Amino acid sequence: MHSTPPPAASAGPRRLVVVGHGMAGHRLVEAVNSRDQDGSWHITVLAEESRPAYDRVALSACFDGADEESLRLPALDGERVEVRLGDPAAALDREARTVTTASGARLPYDALVLATGSRPFVPPLPGSAAPGCLVYRTLDDIEALRAAAAATTCGRGVVVGGGLLGLEAANALRLLGLTPHVVELAPHLMAVQLDEGGGALLGRMVEDLGVRVHTGVATERVVTDPATGRAVAVELADGTRVETDVVVFAAGVRPRDELAREAGLRVGERGGVAVDDACRSVTDPHVWAVGEVACVASEGRTLGLVAPGYAMAETVADRLLGGAAHFPGADTSTQLKLLGVDVASFGDALATTPGALEVVLNDPVAATYGKLVVSDDAKTLLGGILVGDASAYPLLRPLVGGALPSDPAALLAPDSAGGTAAGGGVAGLPDSAQICSCHAVTKGALSEAITGQGCADVPALKSCTRAGTGCGSCVPALKQILEAAGVEQSRALCEHFTHTRAELFEIVAATGITTFSQLVAEHGRGRGCDVCKPAVAAILASRDSGTHILDGERGGLQDTNDRHLANMQRNGTYSVVPRVPGGEITPDRLIVLGEVARDFGLYTKITGGQRIDLLGARLEQLPDIWRRLTDAGFESGHAYGKALRTVKSCVGSTWCRYGVQDSVGLAVELELRYRGLRAPHKLKAGVSGCARECAEARSKDFGIIATEQGWNLYVGGNGGFTPRHAELLAADLDHATLVRTIDRFLAFYIRTADRLQRTAAWLESLEGGLDHLRAVIMDDSLGICAELDAAMARHVADYQDEWRGVLEDPAKLARFTSFVNAPETPDPAISFTVEREQPVPGPVPLGMPKLSAEGANTH
Repeated sequence: MHSTPPPAASAGPRRLVVVGHGMAGHRLVEAVNSRDQDGSWHITVLAEESRPAYDRVALSACFDGADEESLRLPALDGERVEVRLGDPAAALDREARTVTTASGARLPYDALVLATGSRPFVPPLPGSAAPGCLVYRTLDDIEALRAAAAATTCGRGVVVGGGLLGLEAANALRLLGLTPHVVELAPHLMAVQLDEGGGALLGRMVEDLGVRVHTGVATERVVTDPATGRAVAVELADGTRVETDVVVFAAGVRPRDELAREAGLRVGERGGVAVDDACRSVTDPHVWAVGEVACVASEGRTLGLVAPGYAMAETVADRLLGGAAHFPGADTSTQLKLLGVDVASFGDALATTPGALEVVLNDPVAATYGKLVVSDDAKTLLGGILVGDASAYPLLRPLVGGALPSDPAALLAPDSAGGTAAGGGVAGLPDSAQICSCHAVTKGALSEAITGQGCADVPALKSCTRAGTGCGSCVPALKQILEAAGVEQSRALCEHFTHTRAELFEIVAATGITTFSQLVAEHGRGRGCDVCKPAVAAILASRDSGTHILDGERGGLQDTNDRHLANMQRNGTYSVVPRVPGGEITPDRLIVLGEVARDFGLYTKITGGQRIDLLGARLEQLPDIWRRLTDAGFESGHAYGKALRTVKSCVGSTWCRYGVQDSVGLAVELELRYRGLRAPHKLKAGVSGCARECAEARSKDFGIIATEQGWNLYVGGNGGFTPRHAELLAADLDHATLVRTIDRFLAFYIRTADRLQRTAAWLESLEGGLDHLRAVIMDDSLGICAELDAAMARHVADYQDEWRGVLEDPAKLARFTSFVNAPETPDPAISFTVEREQPVPGPVPLGMPKLSAEGANTH
């Protein structure tokens, strides 16, 4: 150390130097600057990066349209704050109380806060430093990943690490057009947050999205090209070799405590600056640490989540301004959406408390997993895990440590709306319940902001209390608190549109807008998300069925199945379901289906909707299969889309001695009329030739049952997780009136339903219910029947087969390759075995799905 004496106290403000400009350091400066009314501190921030602080938690948004500016944290304004970008601390002299920066500047301090964060851990594997090996931590890393993906020659990427960051990296690879492989040493994904059951379901669900998961296996080495030194493959301990030239290491982090070590500050057993419960260094009273570089005595470890980092920043800010705050302990609860899958973990999720009991609800059909950890007397909630449906998280997490409001199983059991009971909702929580863990905001504080300060919506609550501005997982609870306080809430589609889906439909209809980019530019904000993009894509398709769903930017709006015009199955193959209107098929066409299945080695099955499913097609095989089928007169059955699937029929009066009407003829007519009709959710129908109901018409979105006088029309039924019988809309209709009424029913549903709302739920949500629907579409009470008729006529006139649209367009055909540099090469990760004389997916490795929740009810 230098022998220079400590700087003398000055008459002006004391000098605070913050080393690091990440989220925790930024929060500290904000807190001190906003509360330091006397101007007692002058703050200098030393930033390693050349850009201002940004939200590292939201890095993945960069692959879905976000840019650097949208990720930036609020600017640190004020005369007493100086931010030195690109000039990190290089040395610390504790005796002289100075910091020397990389540029050579020597800055005195009265208090020093280390907020240097952590660095990615790259395992010391052979080849791990080769070109093509990357990490996933900063915006610079994001740009490097983009460049690597653009230059890849194999179409695959490997992520080493199956935790939070690893799955985010896998999603980034997927959004960049690569097939990701995730390698995790633990037996299941997210082993720190999830148990075996939750991790297994998560593995199955991400596999359904095209991610290959390798769990319970170590990465042996990165294979490099002898000539170039670049990565060309990854070899695993079980002998698996994955060809790739993009490898992302997301196997954990290590605290960046080099400055502290060199300055003689004590560090924790596993690294990190050792600090007390005030976040002050146990070695030097003038040095503090916050965020991932701090090893708090009460925790005995560093903490890698944003909420503890913010809590540390608040603690230090309070201490610097004369307070006596203590770090309250780490809340490691988290709620995320990983590759579209809801995941939440809170409290003692892994049941480490002695005597803890576990209550588990595992529903593989609905693809949901819930576990609550309770005390040995079953009276206190200790923690929990939610996978697939995390809607109960905002209500369950605040109950941790408190008395259970009801039977634990009831908190996980689905309610009539399809969600979870969660003990009666947010209204039942005490005012002391912490709703926002990132900023330690209680229900009482939120209620005061509503009643005392007039906050009338979520943005106002965010601005007033900061709740919801961290990870965002508490936003649903904010809405419920507003509703409980009697404040009417917006039904906006998402954060990018203030309109509902129905309002957006009307905007598109009125303006003639035909692209998402124009709609969001003129009537929304930002670049959209995985909520609004598919919803708007469906609106555009329902308004313009003559334009192919993969044309132009529409292709990028679609969900996975729509993007490939086929249902992805659990092993990465696809199913092909040609339309068989009404279940009626000629022998010649039946033979064609058999020949196609035989020639392409496909598994065949008759579906519940009277069609034939051909499963096991590789992506590059789909166009060849479609060509054979379309040449024989088949077309897409839209088993992949939010569209009409089937119109099921019995044999009716043509064959059945009880039949009173031609159910097959009507079913064929209706299926051909509504084929390709895009809607908020899938549509199924049935036509029964008599009251014996062999076509099960009353379990469908619209069902028709023959009578001696004509047809009875039923609407609003569905199967699935919450079955519901359709209700009688009109009786003894003649043919023309029946078709006109169905036209209007479907057009009105498409025009007014919410995103992903089945007809059953939509009908229940209509004010006035069935009577209102009858008045609108039969009595024209709203004066819109002419518009509804015109919309359906336009659809019928403009219909085009989506499979043929791909076959006739070379640009669309180029999408259907497993590997961009070898279009005909089959994916070696796909394997089959034989059961009952048919090909089925080969042995399922640990972490591979056993059932596709989306594909389980697609036909």
